[in-house]
Amino acid sequence: MLRVHFTAADLARTTIADQPDPLWEVLLSLHQTQTRDGQPTFGSWRRRAATAPRADLALLRELAPPTGYSPDFLTPGAAGDDLGTALDRLSSTPTARLHTELAYLATRTPATPWTRDLGSGRAEAVRRLSGAVRSYYDTALGPYWPSIRRHLANDRARRVDTMARHGIEGMLAGLHPRIRWRAPVLEILDFADADLHLDGRGLLLQPSFFCWVAPTKLRDPTLPQTLVYATAPPPGALDPDTGPAGLAALLGRTRALALEATASGCTTSELARRCGVSLASASQQAAVLRGAGLITTRRDGGAVRHEITHLGLGLLNARS
Repeated sequence: MLRVHFTAADLARTTIADQPDPLWEVLLSLHQTQTRDGQPTFGSWRRRAATAPRADLALLRELAPPTGYSPDFLTPGAAGDDLGTALDRLSSTPTARLHTELAYLATRTPATPWTRDLGSGRAEAVRRLSGAVRSYYDTALGPYWPSIRRHLANDRARRVDTMARHGIEGMLAGLHPRIRWRAPVLEILDFADADLHLDGRGLLLQPSFFCWVAPTKLRDPTLPQTLVYATAPPPGALDPDTGPAGLAALLGRTRALALEATASGCTTSELARRCGVSLASASQQAAVLRGAGLITTRRDGGAVRHEITHLGLGLLNARS
């Protein structure tokens, strides 16, 4: 059992990610391609994932065996749900860290010529990793990303509602069947016996679509701490994106896309990029959705952030 020790400062700094993390979903979905767990939910998706280029899939599986350790550098975090930014962070991993984490992986699974090159920081090996991740994402996750985003937005809305009604300790207590809150310690089953002291850093709770049953985290306790937990998607939750066709008939295609984009929260610039429109048009679409009670807008530093409301989520869920 892993025991995560909280101080008052840690509780104050514990947050829930407002969007899926593409590299965590890449890693955890790679695990799913090597098992048959959750067949009603993942069965048809596995057939799609198997069409990813075989060389890329084989390469990534060398770093992501179905059970046990995978290197922490595969999930650098702090990139939002933008794959390009996440890949930039992955490609910028210091050579010393690549070497250390891949040396540890080699104690669990035999090293290969490519993992040795990667551990040496060779530029070509790092480029191959980035290219393989992008290729796999485009095939196995990209077509499903709106469904993943919707499902995790629903989960986050439930957690935030619980936190508003019962406080952060109430939210932690109901986070997952394999997690227990015994103040001031969060007990997580399925881990080796260990203690983790947050020491005022707080904890990022990252909901995941592909995390199956047991929560997971980074191995290195000195890194910013993230706890990835399963959200138990039901059968049919993972549908390829066919565009918000029914919703478009009601709202118009651009506005329907804008509503869907806010399911994970976004700035006006991100809204414009996701909808393929100008900043002025994105601002106008947000104003209409806000006026209808489908989204809220708040200032976040120098930008404004748009987030879907319960009414907006209900409309999206009814469509899907």
